[in-house]
Amino acid sequence: MSGASSFAVLPLLFHLLAMSSIASIVEERSIYLILMEGEPVAFHGSGDDLPGQHGRRFDPNSEASKDHAKKLVDSHDQVLQSTLDRGSYNKLYSFKHVLNGFAVHTTPSQAKKLQHVPGVKLVEGDRRTKAMTTYSPQFLGLPQTVWTQEGGDRNAGDGIVIGFVDTGINPFHPSFAYDILNPITSNISHFSGACETGPQFPPFSCNGKIVSARFFIAGAQALTPLNATIDIPSPADAVGHGSHVVSTAAGNAGVPVVVNSFFYGRASGMAPRARIAVYKAVYPTVGTIADVVAAIDQAVADGVDILNLSIGPDEPPQDTVTFLSFFDIAMLFARRAGVFVVQAAGNSGPGPSTVLSYSPWTVGAAASRIDRRYLGSLLLGNGLNISGVGLSAPTFGNGSLLYKLVLAKDAINLSGAFPRTPQYVEECQYPEAFDPNVVRDSIVICTFSAGFYNDTSTLTAIIDTARVLRFMGFVLVANPSYGDFIGQPIPFSVSGTLVTKVADAKIISQYYEQQTVRDARGLVTQFNARAAIRDGRFASFGSQAPIVSRFSSRGPDFIDINRNPADVLKPDILAPGHEIWAAWSPLSTLDPILTGYNFALISGSSMAAPHIAGIAALIKQKYPSWTPSMIASAMSTTATKFDNNGGVIMAEGFEVGSSYAANNFDFGAGFVNPSRAMDPGLVLSSAEFEDYVTFLCSMPKIDRFAIRAATGVWCSQSLGHPANLNIPSVTISALRRSLTVKRSFKNVATKPETYVGLAIPPNGTTITLHPPWFTIAPDGTQDLDIEINVTQSTNVFGFGEIILTGSLNHIVRMPVLIRPVSIV
Repeated sequence: MSGASSFAVLPLLFHLLAMSSIASIVEERSIYLILMEGEPVAFHGSGDDLPGQHGRRFDPNSEASKDHAKKLVDSHDQVLQSTLDRGSYNKLYSFKHVLNGFAVHTTPSQAKKLQHVPGVKLVEGDRRTKAMTTYSPQFLGLPQTVWTQEGGDRNAGDGIVIGFVDTGINPFHPSFAYDILNPITSNISHFSGACETGPQFPPFSCNGKIVSARFFIAGAQALTPLNATIDIPSPADAVGHGSHVVSTAAGNAGVPVVVNSFFYGRASGMAPRARIAVYKAVYPTVGTIADVVAAIDQAVADGVDILNLSIGPDEPPQDTVTFLSFFDIAMLFARRAGVFVVQAAGNSGPGPSTVLSYSPWTVGAAASRIDRRYLGSLLLGNGLNISGVGLSAPTFGNGSLLYKLVLAKDAINLSGAFPRTPQYVEECQYPEAFDPNVVRDSIVICTFSAGFYNDTSTLTAIIDTARVLRFMGFVLVANPSYGDFIGQPIPFSVSGTLVTKVADAKIISQYYEQQTVRDARGLVTQFNARAAIRDGRFASFGSQAPIVSRFSSRGPDFIDINRNPADVLKPDILAPGHEIWAAWSPLSTLDPILTGYNFALISGSSMAAPHIAGIAALIKQKYPSWTPSMIASAMSTTATKFDNNGGVIMAEGFEVGSSYAANNFDFGAGFVNPSRAMDPGLVLSSAEFEDYVTFLCSMPKIDRFAIRAATGVWCSQSLGHPANLNIPSVTISALRRSLTVKRSFKNVATKPETYVGLAIPPNGTTITLHPPWFTIAPDGTQDLDIEINVTQSTNVFGFGEIILTGSLNHIVRMPVLIRPVSIV
């Protein structure tokens, strides 16, 4: 090449190098989760005898454990240093207790290099995570039955440690105070945690009730700049969600609930004497799977008995099957270590296949209403009472005095320099929009409009407007243009109520227009309508319940982003999760309307999960040797499909106020019954780690190499069909002709018992049980063959059940869900 041509090439070469540098600079970093070959500390050298062991599963502080942990961390560092460009990454965590892997913050091109490194089994992009009672203990029958058996609320849950991966805890709350008059003396030598102090979490926060508190923030810090005033770098809860969840499961008994100086009753956790271990991993600004997995890894190492996850990814994994996501793998290995894991089923209902709990090794809790309702009302001057919602004090006089009723758009400041948008004119969001002389000492009608529909308007703004302009009260009414809306009973610091139905709003409007005098321009000259707001803080009891909440995510379960159905029943079980009183954080960074409150009445499957966690603690306390699958079975086979009126449990539908007869995809096995779960008669007990691996290997649509990568085990055997996994339900997503599945039961009662089987087949099928009856001794086992034949190809799921009725009054129920697709 000539000198001239060489010089001509140099600018092009420099240009290409520059473009390459710019591309690498522009490439945005993300968090990646990497799973490595080799056993983590918990299972190193344990052989196959670990599953099913009880008490301390392994000692993370032994010299052998420390040595192995160091080797794992060193191997992670070696992989990163030898594979990725210097300065291109930041290791966030090494997982070493129940998982062998790490989390790294790097670019996609660098992460791609890791996929081909020997010893690396899985590389997965992180997903964002998010967060998903005074009366529910009584509704579940705990004080009269289970607590009595366990020595009352002074003993219920004693000796059990429940771990909570969530937004932290409010350590100053009375629900978590240590009672020096009733000291906790039970032995929890199987547990060893730590108290990580920091802002708003002083050293005395770990007080004997709270036995451990840690926080995991590296993932959140890597993703985005955090606000230290709300993303507090300590176990302290700035949101309220974590405190609510913890107190629902394990809060002290009989704590007075006082909000806005009104006494609502007393709050108690399901297992009020259980100890609390906190693992903060979700922050107001962001949550990451990396932080959550690090928390799970540490919680299992610490020795928690129960692990509650009222948080999780808000969508299914994009590029892997649901059962083999990094999050689900972490829960599988927690389960392998002997920990009972409960998840919130999700809040994306009522559509089908919206559930966010997928795997059979966790218990997914759906949410229901209980029989308590808070009902407010608006009394019109013509004597009509309009139903409303809102935990509000009445207007002065509680109905004996009536006040001027003013429609917001009739009270605007006509000379005001503000946009004439719904937020200003109808929704009462801005005080400057109003003529103060018109609205002062009046009840102002605000209208649900575009701002509320788009989530840009808030009740907090209405309350602020009402306070600034000295409204006597406010009413937020439904708008025919947007339809009925869902109103939750939220505490209002001023008198107010939500009229959620368009039909009721029209009655108010008609009365208002009849009483209001307008001029030729339509401007009001006389406000003659009158009204009063009644007290909305008193509860009524005895309503139909449980009812599956509209928001509660539904089955069927699925294996991939395309919603291909899985042969697993999800959700697993139904528990109270709608309008639950429990502890809160006064900071309330994500819910300004609850700022300053120590208690909150909120809803979500997040609230259902800790009910199940607390009940699991009570069962574990009574039966310390029971495995997680035995505990799950006891709750499932004793759950009920019927409400407090004896009818089939109903579920809220898409339309506000609508309902339908619920099925197993709404409530799982049914509504949890703690007293019966404490004496189930039979349990299905053999679902352990190896069984779950064999279950995965039985699924035709899951790659065997992916199973090996996720579990560390090659597929050496199969169940024949995934429905043969020994869990307390039978789900077959596509049945052709016939199939016989097996279930194995163990008698956990103290006497021999004879059981007679009854099969109620789903539509399009017949079921035959072999044997039709059996006698089983204490600690004895019995196999049951379930022969299912297709009689009609319906191509839709049908619902049935198997009922085993014992001679000593034990009743064991098992849901059967089948989609018959072919009779040949």
